[in-house]
Amino acid sequence: MNLTTPETPHAGTPKPRAARAAAKAQDGAASAPPAVAPGVASVSQLTAKLAEYLSPSELKKVKEAYRFSDEMHLGQVRKSGEPYISHPIAVAEICADWKLDVQAIMAALLHDVMEDQDVKKDELIERFGAPVATLVDGLSKLEKIEFQSQIEAQAENFRKMLLAMASDVRVILIKLADRLHNMRTLEHMVPAKKRRIAAETMEVYVPIAHRLGLNNIYRELQDLSFAHLYPLRYRTLSKAVKSARGNRREVVKKILESVKNTLAIAGLQAEVYGREKTLYGIYKKMRNKHLSFSQVLDVYGFRVVVDSFANCYVALGTLHSLYKPMPGKFKDYIAIRKLNGYQSLHTTLIGPYGTPVEFQIRTQEMHRTAESGVAAHWLYKTGDSNMSDLQQKTHAWLQSLLDIQQQTGDSAEFLEHVKVDLFPDSVYVFTPKSKIIALPRGATALDFAYTIHTGIGDHTVSVKINNEPASLRTELRNGDIVEIVTDPASRPSPTWLSFVRTGKARSAIRHHLRTINLNESVELGRELLAQALVALNIKPDLPAPAVEKLLNESSAKSMDELYADIGVGKRMAALVARHIFGLIDDELASLPSHQHHAPSELDPVTIYGSEGVSVQLAPCCLPIPGDQIIGQLRRDQGLIVHTSDCMGAKRLRGKEPDRWIAVQWGAELNRRFDCRIRLLITNEKGILARVAAEIGEADANITYVGMDEDHEHVMTQLRFTIQVKDRVHLAHLIRNLRRVSGVTRVERERT
Repeated sequence: MNLTTPETPHAGTPKPRAARAAAKAQDGAASAPPAVAPGVASVSQLTAKLAEYLSPSELKKVKEAYRFSDEMHLGQVRKSGEPYISHPIAVAEICADWKLDVQAIMAALLHDVMEDQDVKKDELIERFGAPVATLVDGLSKLEKIEFQSQIEAQAENFRKMLLAMASDVRVILIKLADRLHNMRTLEHMVPAKKRRIAAETMEVYVPIAHRLGLNNIYRELQDLSFAHLYPLRYRTLSKAVKSARGNRREVVKKILESVKNTLAIAGLQAEVYGREKTLYGIYKKMRNKHLSFSQVLDVYGFRVVVDSFANCYVALGTLHSLYKPMPGKFKDYIAIRKLNGYQSLHTTLIGPYGTPVEFQIRTQEMHRTAESGVAAHWLYKTGDSNMSDLQQKTHAWLQSLLDIQQQTGDSAEFLEHVKVDLFPDSVYVFTPKSKIIALPRGATALDFAYTIHTGIGDHTVSVKINNEPASLRTELRNGDIVEIVTDPASRPSPTWLSFVRTGKARSAIRHHLRTINLNESVELGRELLAQALVALNIKPDLPAPAVEKLLNESSAKSMDELYADIGVGKRMAALVARHIFGLIDDELASLPSHQHHAPSELDPVTIYGSEGVSVQLAPCCLPIPGDQIIGQLRRDQGLIVHTSDCMGAKRLRGKEPDRWIAVQWGAELNRRFDCRIRLLITNEKGILARVAAEIGEADANITYVGMDEDHEHVMTQLRFTIQVKDRVHLAHLIRNLRRVSGVTRVERERT
C-alpha cells in the first residue's frame, strides 16, 4: 500500500517553487508530455454548482482559492496533457455534489499546493484562514521525513490522514473525491502503477467509503479498481453483462410493471426502478461461490422507495403476496441498521420464470443516506444534541481512532489496528439493557468488553452469553446478549492478543502490557541485551553514533523504550544484539577484529520455550524439543519457530529468505510443549478410555480430543493435542499407544 497521489503531472516550465513537483513528475513519466494544448481550465461548471447553495461572499473566497491554486500549478500538466489545475477543479466539483461548505471547497482546490509546491501552512493560514489550512495539511503527505522503509512511510501517511479525519471528517471526504477523480483518469498511467494504485484503492479507500456509508463512491471505486487490477476479467464480464442485459430486458420490464401495479392497488405511493449489480459485485459472487456467469441469476435487483417508515413494511407484505419469498433471504436493516448507517429491507423473491430477484425497500431519507452516507450529514460537532444516530456512530468511530493512536507506539501498528475495523461485515449483539452493539465479524466476547469501555476490557474476568457462562474467546453471533463480569484486580493477559479481533482491543491490551512495571521491564531489558552483546563479544556501553542509528532503524524513541520492549517480550535481546552487530565498526568491539565472528558464523538463537510473546511456536507444525528447527522473523510477532521440514515454512522461505535465522533448543527446558497425534482405532467399547489412560500413564497431558467416524462405524480416527517434554517423550508415548488393543495406527500430525 502506498498512499501517493496517483496522477503524477509532467512539469512544463516549472517555477522555482515547483521544483519538487518536477522531480515527482519523473516517477513513471514519459520523456515528453502528450501533444495536447494545455489551454486554461474553466471553473464555470464548478461555479454553477456552488451558486446553488453558497452565498456571493463565499463564492468570492472560492475564486480566490482557485486563482492561488492555478498560479501555484502553472506549468504543470497531467499525463493526459490537461493543465494540472483541472484535477483540483474536478475534486471540488465532486465535493460540491455533496454540498460541502466553502472551507471544504477551498481545501479541495488547494489540496496539492503544500505537497507539490512547498507552500507552507503559515502562508495558507494568512491567505485563507486556519480551518482551510488545517484541512489542506491533513491531506498532504509527509514527503520531507526520511523513513526507513516504504511500508513505514505508507503507514505514517495513512495514520496522519485518519487522525486528521478524526478531528474533521471533511478531510476524508476530500481525499475520497481526490482518489475518485484519479481513478477515473488512471488510464494514462503505466500498467505497473495502475495495478499498484488500484490495489491500494481496493485495500484502503473502498473500505473507508463503505464504513462512512458513501455507497455511490464505494461501488464506483470498486469497479474502477477491478478494471485496472484484472482488465481481462473486467472486459469479459462487462461483455457478458451487456449480452445478458438484452436477454433479460423482457423479464425486467414484466417485473417492473407487475410491482408498480400491485403497489398502486395497495394504495402505496412508491418509486420503483431496476438496478444492475456492479461488475465487481458479480465477480466477487462468482469467485466466492465458484459459479459461472450463467449461474449468477440475480444480476438485476429492484429498489422500492416509499414515503414513510411504516409503508416499508406494508410494501414488503405486498411484494410477498405478489411473488413467493425465498426462505432465509430476508434481512431487516431498518430495525437494526448497518454499522455505516445503511437502512433498508432486503428480500429475495422468486420472480417470473423462476428467477431469483432481490428487492430493497426504503424511504427517501434512507435512500439519501444509503447513497451519500456521512456526506449527507457531514457537519457535526462533539456534544451536539441534534446529531443523528449515523452522525453519532461515525463520530464515535472517528474518536476511537484517537484512542488507538494514544495507545499505539508506531504507525504500522496503528494501521494494523485500524484496518481490522474497516471490514464491512458486522455482527450485532445486545447488552443486558438491550442496547445494540455492532462489531466486526469474528469478534469475541472480550472485543465486546473493550468496545463498551477500555476500563471494562482491562478488568474482565468472565462473560455470560445468553445468560450462560462462556469463554472470553467465544466468537459472537447476531442477536447474542452479552454480559461482562469484571474484577478491579484483573489485568490483561498477553494471551488475549491471540484471539481479540478489533483494533481497539488489540491496541489497549498492547498498551497495558507495555506500561506495566515499566521500570522493572527497562532494567530487565538492559540486563538481557547486555548479556546478548557480551555473547557476541561487543561492549554493552554502545557509542552515541551506534545508539542513534539503532534507534532510527528500530523505530524506538529512546533506549529505555527499546529495553522495555525487550523486558516485556516484544523484542528478543539476541535479535537486537545481532542488529547491533551489523551496525558497529570493528574498533568499537571489545576484542580485535580477527577474533570476531563473521555474521554467517553467529551462533543460533537459543529457544527455551519461556520467552513470552516474543517467541511463538508455529501452529502449523508445533515443534517440540528434539525437532530440527528454524526461525522466521515477523513484524509485530517476534520470532516464529517452525520445524525444518515444515511445508508451510518451506513455502514462506522461498518468498522471504532474508527473514529466516538459525535457532536451536536450549539445554534446560522446564515446560511441556503441544503436539498433535492421530490414531486409527476400531470402534469398540472402552477404546477411548484405554487410549486416554495410556496417555496419562506416559505422563502426557491431553488438551484437545476430536473424533471422525466412517460411514460404516467400523473404524474411527482420533485426534489428540497433547503436551510432552520432547521428541523422546513423544516417541515413548507412541510406542505405548501402538500396543493398546484396538489401535491400528498412530502417527504425529502436522498441517
